[in-house]
Amino acid sequence: MSVLLRDRGRAGSGRVAMVELFFDLVFVFAVTQLSHTLLAQLTVENLAHVTLLFLGVWWVWMYTAWTTNWLDPEKLPVRVCLFLLTIAGLFLSMSIPEAFAERGLVFACAYAAMQVGRTLFVLWAVRDGTTPRLANNFTRICIWLSLSGTFWIVGGLAAPGERLGWWILALGIEMIAPWTLYWVPALGRSATSDWNVDGGHMAERCALFVIIALGESLLVTGATFAELQWDGATLVAFFSAVLGSILMWWIYFDTGAERAAHRLLHAQDPGRQARSAYTYVHIVIVAGIIVCAVADETVLMHPHHGSDGALLAILGGPACYLAGAAWFKWVMNDRKTPPLSHVVGLLLLGLLAWPTLSHAITPLIAGAATTLVFAVVACWEAIALSAKRQSAAVT
Repeated sequence: MSVLLRDRGRAGSGRVAMVELFFDLVFVFAVTQLSHTLLAQLTVENLAHVTLLFLGVWWVWMYTAWTTNWLDPEKLPVRVCLFLLTIAGLFLSMSIPEAFAERGLVFACAYAAMQVGRTLFVLWAVRDGTTPRLANNFTRICIWLSLSGTFWIVGGLAAPGERLGWWILALGIEMIAPWTLYWVPALGRSATSDWNVDGGHMAERCALFVIIALGESLLVTGATFAELQWDGATLVAFFSAVLGSILMWWIYFDTGAERAAHRLLHAQDPGRQARSAYTYVHIVIVAGIIVCAVADETVLMHPHHGSDGALLAILGGPACYLAGAAWFKWVMNDRKTPPLSHVVGLLLLGLLAWPTLSHAITPLIAGAATTLVFAVVACWEAIALSAKRQSAAVT
């Protein structure tokens, strides 16, 4: 076995290393850049741009999380690799606001360098031939990422009006690759059994990214509130936003995250479940948190009047988050249907759509109502699970 791989037989080998948390600090900055870029212009076009940039940021982070699931971050070469990725990630994050303007090439080059460079490092790390399946897997990954990286750079060189199309193509290649099992002519395809992930590490890494997004939401709320006059409307908006963040934490972490981690840890094919529930489903959860942060800042700044884009964010963020949480728990907890509490929450948000989008209620009322919906979902699920545990204890 390569000396740079984690020793899975050693106790505590799957813990998240401090250098991984240091690397994550770049993505605190990236999430802030994404939310501020969306807030600057709440239009359909800007939403499309920010969505693509968010997916790119997520994909860079997720591929790195998979990599450090195999490689040991306590080893010096792996640490150096993460530090280099951190530097490139700063350029990636700094270019986000102008990625569809004059800094498109900076974003593209930083992105491609992180994706391809990290993969080449893994191939170097396993060059001794003791882990042929892992080496073959990353050879296929390198080919896919090199292809997508080419289109990222072509898009960065293209005129801003043509950039979106090239980058959609590049991102599409990367997102479809895991579902094709990285099939390459003459090299075949990988098997999900080749992705022998440490379930505890993967679950913790994704949970930490959720914390990053929630932390950014609180940061935006606190910074915005500090600069405003503290009248009745802003106080209500502030407490509603903070309570909403607390309830989002509760909905994800109270029981769902722990039960999902336990299932992944004991799964027969953890690679398949990690691909579905963590690589893809968490995109929806984190996106919902980011849009909620945008909505909270909008309500704080304009509690009585809001644009159509702002009102869509107020409803869309919570809807996206609940849909992602429901999907995650459905996939990871042997449910035949999504959790009823989350489905009811989505229906309640649907009932809020007409009075909100018709401006029959103010952004402040709409924001407070979405927080109330989160409270209903969190309390419902907590009571239902408590009753289930008591019933199991009796039997």
